[in-house]
Amino acid sequence: MRYSTRFRRLCTAITLVAGVVAAVACAPGSERSAASVRVVSEQRVDDRIVDLVLDSPSLGAEAAVRLITPQGWSDRVPQRRWPVLYLLPGGDGDHTGWTADIDVTELPQLRDVLVVVPGMPMFGFYTDWRAGTPAVESFHLDELLPLLERGYGAGDHRVIAGVSQGGYGALAYAARRPGLFRAAASYSGWLHPRQRADIVLGAARFVGIDDPNRIWGDPIRDRTTWEAHDPYHLAGNLTAIPVFLSSGDGSPGEFDPPDLQRDPLFGEIDRCATEFPNAVDLTESVMHESTRAVADRLRQLGAQPIVHLTSGTHSPPYWQRELHRSLPMLLAAL
Repeated sequence: MRYSTRFRRLCTAITLVAGVVAAVACAPGSERSAASVRVVSEQRVDDRIVDLVLDSPSLGAEAAVRLITPQGWSDRVPQRRWPVLYLLPGGDGDHTGWTADIDVTELPQLRDVLVVVPGMPMFGFYTDWRAGTPAVESFHLDELLPLLERGYGAGDHRVIAGVSQGGYGALAYAARRPGLFRAAASYSGWLHPRQRADIVLGAARFVGIDDPNRIWGDPIRDRTTWEAHDPYHLAGNLTAIPVFLSSGDGSPGEFDPPDLQRDPLFGEIDRCATEFPNAVDLTESVMHESTRAVADRLRQLGAQPIVHLTSGTHSPPYWQRELHRSLPMLLAAL
C-alpha cells in the first residue's frame, strides 16, 4: 500500500519527538458562520470519487475534501439525501489518504453511503486554535457539513471515524457536539493528548509549528482548555452513542515484516523502554496508551465501547482491518 509523503513525515515527527521528549521526561473554540464558505472547484476523479476545493474563512485558506459517492448520486434530485460516514485522515490532513491506502471504495457495504474525507492543515488537531486560525473544527462542522447538506446529498444521519489524529477528531467532534453523530470510531487515535502534552507540543514544533501553544495554550496554565478538547475528559458525552476503539501496542503484528527493527531512540531510553517493553513503534505505543485510557474511562462511566487492543504498528493495513471490524457498528447506527 502507498503511504503519502505527508503521512510518512508526520509519523516520523511523532516518533522522533516522542523519543526525544521521553528521554528528557524520563531522565531525573468558538463556532463560526458557514455563510461565506465557497466552492472553488469540483473535480470528478473517477466514477465514484469527487474532489472539492473550498475557500474557508475558518481556515483562512483553501482546503480539499474528497467525496466517495453512493449509487445514484450523480443523478440526484435536490430532495435526495444519503446517510454519511465522515472519515478523518491522520495529522497530515491528506484528503486522499483513505482511498490511497485503504480499500474504502471497494466495500459493497458503502455503496449506499456518502463517504466524506475532509482535509485539514498539517497537524491541525481537529480543533479551533486559540490563535484564531486555523479553526479546523469550525471548518468541518460549521462550514463543510452544512454545505454538503445543502448541495451534495448529505443527510442528517451521520457517523464518524478516523485514524491517528483523525481518531482523536472523531471522538472529540462527537463529544464536543453531542447529537451530531450517531456513532464514532477511532483507529490508533491520539485520544488523550493532555496525558502526553509534552509529546504533542514537541511533535508540533518538529513539523514546523513555531509556537505550539497556539493550539490549546500552555498545558499547565490553560489546563481547562486542554481538557475541553480531550476525549478522556469528555468521555461523559460519549456514553449515549456506540463507540469503537482500536490500536496496536507498538509491538510487531501480523502485517509487519519479520525483520522490523526497534526505533533506536526508543531502545536507548531505559526507563521509558520499560513502560513499553515489547514495542518497536513508539508512535503506536503512545496511541495504544491513550486508547486504553479512554476505553477504561468509558467503562467507568457505564458505557460498553467495542475495544480491539492488539499487537501491531502505526500503519494502514491495521486501520483497514479495524475499519472492516467497525463497519457493522457504524452502519447499524446509520
